[in-house]
Parts: sequence; C-alpha cells; structure tokens
Amino acid sequence: MDFVYIVECADGTLYTGWTTDVEKRLQTHNAGEGAKYTRSRRPVRLLYSEPCADKSAALKREAEIKRLSRADKLALIAGKE
Repeated sequence: MDFVYIVECADGTLYTGWTTDVEKRLQTHNAGEGAKYTRSRRPVRLLYSEPCADKSAALKREAEIKRLSRADKLALIAGKE
C-alpha cells in the first residue's frame, strides 16, 4: 500500500511526500537521508498520513496537497477538509 504524508520540520515548515512505509520513511528523514528539503530541517515529526490505492494515486494526491496553502494543509491535518 502507498501513503501520502505530511511532516513538520524543526523550523515549523511542512513537507509532503509519498511512501510505501511511513515509519521507515520518517526514520530516513530523521537520519538525514531523506529528501534534500528535510536534511537541514531535522528532526521531523509526522502530522498526517493518508492511504492510497497505488503509487499513481499517491503521487496524484501528493501533488494536490502540495498545491494547498499552509492553512489548508493544517485544516487537512486537523480533519477539517
């Protein structure tokens, strides 16, 4: 199964990505081996994850979430979207 996730970086910014294993990906980010964006913004903490049917659906949903404003992302995390 594939997932879309949102993490909060140490500087308060949000990062959205996709993975097949959320916990492993979180460990990768915090080890400094994840996305270039998160490497200098560690530690990160998981705020949101959403299961998707397959990789294609996960990538599509990731793109949708990345287009949202910060306020809309926080509303999604809070369950208000």
